[in-house]
Amino acid sequence: MTASARTLRTPADLLAADLVPHEALPALERVAARYAVAITPAMAALIDPSDPADPIARQFVPNAAELVEHPDEREDPIDDHGHSPLPGLVHRYPDRVLLKLVHTCPVYCRFCFRREMVGPGKADALTVEDVDRILAYVAERPAIWEVVVTGGDPFVLSPRRVAEVTRRLAAIDHVKVVRWHTRVPVVAPDLVTPDLAAALRAEGVATWVAVHANHPREFTAEARAACARLADAGIALLGQSVLLRGVNDDPSTLAALMRGFVENRIKPYYLHHPDLAPGTGHMRLGIAEGQALMRSLQRDASGLCRPVYVLDVPGGSGKVPIGPCHLAPGDASADGSESWSVETLGGNAVAYPPIRNDLD
Repeated sequence: MTASARTLRTPADLLAADLVPHEALPALERVAARYAVAITPAMAALIDPSDPADPIARQFVPNAAELVEHPDEREDPIDDHGHSPLPGLVHRYPDRVLLKLVHTCPVYCRFCFRREMVGPGKADALTVEDVDRILAYVAERPAIWEVVVTGGDPFVLSPRRVAEVTRRLAAIDHVKVVRWHTRVPVVAPDLVTPDLAAALRAEGVATWVAVHANHPREFTAEARAACARLADAGIALLGQSVLLRGVNDDPSTLAALMRGFVENRIKPYYLHHPDLAPGTGHMRLGIAEGQALMRSLQRDASGLCRPVYVLDVPGGSGKVPIGPCHLAPGDASADGSESWSVETLGGNAVAYPPIRNDLD
């Protein structure tokens, strides 16, 4: 299809772009009344409307399945609210905080775990006073080593605003790392300008950018150029993905995605198991399926291509690694010393000898 010159924001826009059938409109209007819709020209151009299982469409085009909610789903699946001492701030871990600088995104993912909080009319924008209070909170707590700037997507802000936030965080002596989480380099690559790259850096802090992508097709020539502008400016890049049914839940696609990150100088960081956000059950898969995919990735791809497979524990206890374990207790030795059975990447069991304590 020909890419739209503007972002698609309504089911009527999607119909006009041949991305949904007319008979789907009543249900999609109900979805759009609850959850925000936005598909940038860059992503619309990637969608194959003749493919009902297109993995790009599955991420961004609303689906009537979003109207189906399951009992275990919740509006705030990882309890941001319970760990929010101030509007726009989440303090869940001792050495880092989350600064939700904006509540809007250039695209709205159909699996978003903050889907009840982001989008037009969902939350008030932070005021200047809100930001001042957040920065004062951080400054008063020397244990805070890292500030993760997210939203929404903070790369929708102007370079001037990004530079101001970076500068003010860098002025706090104990803040050593500022990490920005964004979809922009792949979904709206033209927004990644040299001015934005320069705005991300400030003396006194290390800047990291976590780039979110879920399918290798997202790394278009324009997206690769945007990532290069960040890398060439000295910005360290990480990759984040969500494991999604119908998008990246087969070994070859997942490996191609991770290789795509590495080819663009982006180190795969987290592969998220999908959260229990309302109306997202059709995109979730089981943990055992995810572990099997990670085994395939570990076996077939370079170590550079291996993210940590994580689950954000429902209720707000934080992230835990849930990747496959390759160790099991071995047979007990006569003297009671430990022994282990190690599973190789090929699936074979190899005995690891017990540690001898009588060799001094």
